[in-house]
Amino acid sequence: MNKTNNLFMKKVVYVTFLILVAGNIFVARGIFAEMRPKNLALYFLDVGQGDGELIDFGDVQILVDGGKDPKVLSELGRVLTPTDRYIDLVIATHPDLDHFGGLIDVLKTYEVGAVITTGRRGVADAYSDFERVIVEKKIPEIKVFAGDEIKFEDAVIKILWPTAIAAQGKKVNESGIVFMLEKDGPPGRAGLRALYTADIGFETEEILARKYDLDAHILKVGHHGSRFSSEADFLKEVSPAVSVIEVGKNSYGHPTPSALGRLASVGSQIFRTDQSGTVKVIFDGDRLKIYD
Repeated sequence: MNKTNNLFMKKVVYVTFLILVAGNIFVARGIFAEMRPKNLALYFLDVGQGDGELIDFGDVQILVDGGKDPKVLSELGRVLTPTDRYIDLVIATHPDLDHFGGLIDVLKTYEVGAVITTGRRGVADAYSDFERVIVEKKIPEIKVFAGDEIKFEDAVIKILWPTAIAAQGKKVNESGIVFMLEKDGPPGRAGLRALYTADIGFETEEILARKYDLDAHILKVGHHGSRFSSEADFLKEVSPAVSVIEVGKNSYGHPTPSALGRLASVGSQIFRTDQSGTVKVIFDGDRLKIYD
């Protein structure tokens, strides 16, 4: 299969490419991964004021954002085994420094199967470094938009946002990649749904609430608990049992009392990386176990 040529083909082939990447890696890595945990593990990494999440299927790892600096490397070092130097997919939700900055060091340090973006370029000087490392290491960059899916075994990542037009909109926060991770449970049992919302605010939340079933067990809270995210009606649609706010020392007042109040009003259990450090959620096929 010629991976390079596939990058220039239409969207449906992009998605197929992703599925095949995951499948190939599963086969190749299965030989060395006998000691890897098989339960789905979701990590919300303590990268300071920024976002960084690792989705660990045991044989396949997907990193979503990487904070603003190399701190993400120490967090990954605590989660991954010392010999594990491969990350299958890296998703850069949008080109704000506190989301992509640390990914530059990740791409330099780890081998990466592919980088997922919307194609929107950042204005920070560091974004040129991000692009240069992708080119120098010949890492495939794949653009995704609403309606695309990334599948692995009995799990699927459904891209809910942005559309191709919204990806180039005026507000960079409203252009971030939002996705629902769904994993099947045992026969007759409910599976897991986890909603990742990048830095979107009220206007995108309203669109998503009108368009999708957003009910989820876990919510990665939007924009570090900004007062302009996590609107009340949106949270009622999501009704998360667990909400995780990725936040560090900042001058914005994140997380804001208003956002915390709205999360509490829907009965969600709130975890914060500035208080708990990295938050780990294990789904064993039946139950959620949370370590903070």
